[in-house]
Order: sequence, then C-alpha cells, then structure tokens
Amino acid sequence: MKHSPGFLALVNEARKHIREITVAELRARLEVNPQAVLVDVREDHEWNAGHARGAVHLGRGILERDIERRFPDKETELILYCGGGYRSALAAEAAQRMGYRRVASLIGGYRALLLAEWPIESGEAPPPQ
Repeated sequence: MKHSPGFLALVNEARKHIREITVAELRARLEVNPQAVLVDVREDHEWNAGHARGAVHLGRGILERDIERRFPDKETELILYCGGGYRSALAAEAAQRMGYRRVASLIGGYRALLLAEWPIESGEAPPPQ
C-alpha cells in the first residue's frame, strides 16, 4: 500500500520518540519477560483473518479509549504490531504519551511475523476484559 505524505510524516515523527524492535528482538523479549504483551492494533477484520498466537487485540481506533482498562499497570511491557509497522508506531507514541513506559513497535508488523514463520491463529477476538 502506498501511504500519503502526511501519514508518513506523522509516522516518521512518531518513530523519533518510540522504540522499534525486530522479530528477533521480540522473541528475545518474550523469553526474558513472559509477561510482556503482544498487542495487535489492526482493524477487527485484519485480526479475524489471522494474528500472532498469544496476541491480544486492541484496535488502533480504540487504543486511547481502552488501553488503561485493559492494562492498568503502566509498567506492563507492551509490544505493538499492525500490518507493516506504521500504525503501531503511532499507537506506541500514543501509549507513551498516556504514561506507558515499556512500549515498543514491531518493525514490519504482521508481514514480518509471517516472513519469520511466527505461529498464526485466526478467529474473532474474545470480548474485552
């Protein structure tokens, strides 16, 4: 997908303020901290088509509204991904602005997970807790 210049400018600005990690770094983080949460910020239909095994779904459109209810401890390590790493960069910046201190965005997003042969599952998201 070709992104608009304005969108890319927002993403590039967000990337100056967040931490981005690779799939290899994600694997390492989950080994070191099994309590880290992999958060899929894609749209519902994208999640339903397939998502990383063990991920939780918190769509980008409702992240700011629901993140504090889903993750009340702002020290929770959150690793966010979207389709290609753009929306998750914006979401990571928003989470940081809301006080979350251990946030990262996955470089390459879901596509990178597929290329790395990450375990994938499909189906609707469970209702929010």
